[in-house]
Amino acid sequence: MKEVNKSGRRVGCAHRSSDPPLKLAKERVGFMKTIYLNILFIILAAAPLTVHAEQEAEKYLDAVVEIRISVPDNARTAERFGTNRVASGVVIDETGHVLTIGFQTIEAETVKIVDKDHRTVDAVVVAYERNTGFGLLRATSPLQVTPIPFGSSSAVKKGDPLLAVSYGSANSVQGVVVVARQEFAGPWEYLLENAIYTVPPIDRFSGAALVDLEGHLVGIGYLFSQLTIAEMGVLPTNMFVPTDLLKPILSSLKLSGSSKLPPRPWLGVRTEELYGHLIVERVTSGSPSEKAGIKTGDIILAVEKQNVQGMADFFRKVWALGKAGVDVPLRILQGSQIRDIVVHSTTRNVYLQPEQSEKQTGVEL
Repeated sequence: MKEVNKSGRRVGCAHRSSDPPLKLAKERVGFMKTIYLNILFIILAAAPLTVHAEQEAEKYLDAVVEIRISVPDNARTAERFGTNRVASGVVIDETGHVLTIGFQTIEAETVKIVDKDHRTVDAVVVAYERNTGFGLLRATSPLQVTPIPFGSSSAVKKGDPLLAVSYGSANSVQGVVVVARQEFAGPWEYLLENAIYTVPPIDRFSGAALVDLEGHLVGIGYLFSQLTIAEMGVLPTNMFVPTDLLKPILSSLKLSGSSKLPPRPWLGVRTEELYGHLIVERVTSGSPSEKAGIKTGDIILAVEKQNVQGMADFFRKVWALGKAGVDVPLRILQGSQIRDIVVHSTTRNVYLQPEQSEKQTGVEL
């Protein structure tokens, strides 16, 4: 039986003899032209509104700053994320709190904030709220900028024109359009219910501000994503985390570095969906999954005897068992053998270098 991907095209089957190569090539070119014309139409239709938005937001744009983070060479995340990290951040209040994307802050040794006039101020990591993905910093000296007020990310819908703002002077403000509001499942045990996807993608997306027509903050940039849109094909997009997720926990993060929500169980396994199966792509060294005997290439079949229906379903079933520390019964296919194993979950704090865990005692990882 031929496999069919999400777009409905056959995977792994030969072209029919009645489809000459030249005809197929022309069809592919026509298909790609349609995709980019659709993107262009969306952007041009929104152009007058994004110009208005840029004028309204101008007084706040100084609040989007550059963040420079250094991490020890022996940090657990040094190989994956580097030891010298750069991202955008958004000043959100008069006391120097800066919102960014959280993974950049993991195991930070030094943090510096650079404004558009190249003034540099030291900062500290206040929190990395893993459930949402937000990172919160605090400057140790006053920041001479006007904070960006929060807007309503729940009001943002498909087709809305917005601004994506990153650090730097050249091409730091770009008009974008929302092409989707939908679930995002990250293979690193991350799930976002209603992510914001925009086109065209920007280069400096990490920690970038997503700003509405009134100049209010509605999202923080996370990553670049190839997204399949019905009748448009696969589009290059940026995914933003909606800031409404931050509002209920912001006060707690500022005071204690924690959202006070029960930490979710962490297994230390990276997964991918392939041909209808959930496959283990990588097992983190020293993680609960490695200790339980899970290996790269294993197929996850069930959680507590409930069949797994994809990555997001896997996360939900694991988290429904309780907070970090709960035992997670898994059924896996390892080679040709089906195994029932129990993973003793924990939090990501125990995965960090001991000295870093002590430094960031309030940081949720």
